[in-house]
Amino acid sequence: MATLKDIAAKGSPLAGGHRMCAGCGIPIVVKLVLNASPEPVVVVTATGCLEVASSIFPYSAWRVPWMHSAFENTAATAAGIESAIRALEKKGALAQRINVVAFGGDGGTYDIGLQALSGALERGHRFVYVCYNNEAYMNTGIQRSSATPLFSSTTTSPAGRVIPGKMQPRKRLTEIVAAHPVKYAAQASMGNWKDLYTKAEKAFRIDGPAFLNVYTSCVPGWNYPEHESVEMARLASDTCFWPLYEIEDGRVRVTYKPREKKPVEEFLKRQRRFRHLFTEANRGLINKIQEAVDEEWERLLSLDKSGLKVF
Repeated sequence: MATLKDIAAKGSPLAGGHRMCAGCGIPIVVKLVLNASPEPVVVVTATGCLEVASSIFPYSAWRVPWMHSAFENTAATAAGIESAIRALEKKGALAQRINVVAFGGDGGTYDIGLQALSGALERGHRFVYVCYNNEAYMNTGIQRSSATPLFSSTTTSPAGRVIPGKMQPRKRLTEIVAAHPVKYAAQASMGNWKDLYTKAEKAFRIDGPAFLNVYTSCVPGWNYPEHESVEMARLASDTCFWPLYEIEDGRVRVTYKPREKKPVEEFLKRQRRFRHLFTEANRGLINKIQEAVDEEWERLLSLDKSGLKVF
């Protein structure tokens, strides 16, 4: 297992001065994932926080071959690049394998880019798709996405007298991806670097599509002090609000089981997007979130324990 010193020695695929927010979790995700590749990489990014902040004309923070795609077609662009690489491999024109990596936020993955992603998965293209999931359209104004959790306040699901935030639970995208089926899909977090790095290494070994859904803290969207980003992501997994697991060859395995499962309130109370839940009128909504978290956690543990192929 690589240490942080080993990973740092590889250098950064993303230069400093990239203009992402102070405390943003996205650079952590990008650096860990790309450094897990044993071969050279070509990167495609959807429109979003990562693309905008890393490529403000005429500058680029990318130290690897990089291409910007629209919100909706990142996976299709990655599939085209992968097809070209495969053709060159057949001709003997490449001396080594090249890995294609696509990055998209939850808006460009769960919603706008889902059709292209589904098509690329079904066709079996050899690429790693990484969703940096900060649970809303953060780049364009903190609008709700289908990754936004229940009762979270956003600019398009504002908590107030009419609604107590978003009224729908988030989409189970990791399982949707696994059902295509693909050989490897996983949930990871910027708050657990070893788990994320290990899963990225596995993803790069797959001869076909692999998917990483990575929980990524967002200072302006979640509204917490910028120095607490890693701690916020860790709390999400320690409360099982964001469980860490992988689906390999159709079998579910929980990769992180907290020694002491903390109440979800510990995660919620640290963020302004959930502050409305702590009024006397809305305290019951916290119980609903806790019940949903507990139910999902027990379901995953049961799937893990069964060892059955479920996808």
